[in-house]
Amino acid sequence: MSDMINTDIFREYDIRGIADRDLTTPVIEKLGRAFAAYLRPKGITSATVGYDARLSSPRLCDAIVQGLTSEGIDVTIIGLCPTPALYFSLFHLNPGAGVMITGSHNPAEFNGFKLCVGKDTIYGEEIQKLKQLMETAHSSWLVAHGEKSSAISYQLPAGSYPIMPDYIAYLKDLFTTLRDVPLKVVLDSGNGTAGLAAPEIIRAMGCEVIELFSEPDGRFPNHHPDPTVPKNLSVLIETIKTAKADIGIAFDGDSDRIGVVDEQGNILWGDQLMVIFSRDILRNIPGATFVSEVKCSQTMYDDIRSHGGTAIMWKTGHSLIKARMKEVHAAMAGEMSGHLFFADRYFGFDDAIYAACRIVEILKKLKSTPEKSGALSSLLADLPKTFNTPEIRFDCPDTVKFKVVERVKSIFDQPAGLLLQPRELIAVDGLRAVFNDGWGLIRASNTQPVLVMRFEANSSSSLNSIQTMMQDIVHRVIRELS
Repeated sequence: MSDMINTDIFREYDIRGIADRDLTTPVIEKLGRAFAAYLRPKGITSATVGYDARLSSPRLCDAIVQGLTSEGIDVTIIGLCPTPALYFSLFHLNPGAGVMITGSHNPAEFNGFKLCVGKDTIYGEEIQKLKQLMETAHSSWLVAHGEKSSAISYQLPAGSYPIMPDYIAYLKDLFTTLRDVPLKVVLDSGNGTAGLAAPEIIRAMGCEVIELFSEPDGRFPNHHPDPTVPKNLSVLIETIKTAKADIGIAFDGDSDRIGVVDEQGNILWGDQLMVIFSRDILRNIPGATFVSEVKCSQTMYDDIRSHGGTAIMWKTGHSLIKARMKEVHAAMAGEMSGHLFFADRYFGFDDAIYAACRIVEILKKLKSTPEKSGALSSLLADLPKTFNTPEIRFDCPDTVKFKVVERVKSIFDQPAGLLLQPRELIAVDGLRAVFNDGWGLIRASNTQPVLVMRFEANSSSSLNSIQTMMQDIVHRVIRELS
């Protein structure tokens, strides 16, 4: 099995690749030793390790634990679990570090690692430091131990502590009210890890639960576990309508992203969920702060402010959002992708199962209020109508993608020749050009050779005008720089 390291596996927020090609056992043993070398100067000597339902995950668990323990890290294997349960273990068991083996929402042949130090995931430059350590840590190990390789039958000097009973019990204890308010909920776990916990917890809240694809199966035989893709929600939507359910909830493969569908079969995107949650939180914490990303609707930011909250626009990326949330002591943060982070009544990490409990709780409160309709769709009925696009992604080489964005910024900084004049330019992550009746965004992906654009406006004609102008500029700049 190859021990050659494909450095492309080191991404902005995690380590990820095709399991049988990039994440071979020798490579992941090296990763474990390198992570140990990264942890030692910080005085960290313990870690928890969990893994998702992918077929390659147990092998990768054995390999990284072998690497960690061979360099003196005391490892507790918490077993098959959602990523939020690994995060929970950082608080519940209080290790110095954590490793979650997961391919998240990627295709079945992928897998990867989310690495935690203390209570936080590492990203960006810290992951690049780990890449550099992989070579030096491996070299020092060879000097000490020679070329011999550990056998597959090696008995791992690590304990185990199945985390799921504690995680499930903890969430059950958080939601003990309104159990007598009836609610019919459809849960689509997508054959990922949510089925290990979500149905039991939501039933404990007093709901009738209809389960879809709860059995973990790393082949994902029914549909791909990504709730941001509408076609992946088709069975959920059909089941909601047939069963006359109050709400449908879907999860990605490792349960840190949520998808929500209302009783009419309409998908509620991340910024719409932020509106619902922020209104609920602001009733109890006037003036609370919320963080979200540049791709989210202006309607969301305006709604938070109109209800007395502070809304902060920040960079895309769950690790970046989570870090900013802690800096400003926000009650909550969220992304369009369904990563939702609750510091209000929780730990501040992205947990789609916890988010599911919160939306069920809100709906139960609504149904217990006689003067309200009790329908999930009613919670957004007062929002102004807008016209928007989904994310528009198109290929652009890594070597020029950030240059394209900078060049587009410079054009908008001198807008005299533009067909539409922006009233505000927001450069927190790429460029968000705000016009009187809408906005457009261009940013470079941190993880792929891709440019991302999104548009929103008060009318379809304004949307078309903004989108046409900005896309024409971007394509012209790409041609100039290529």
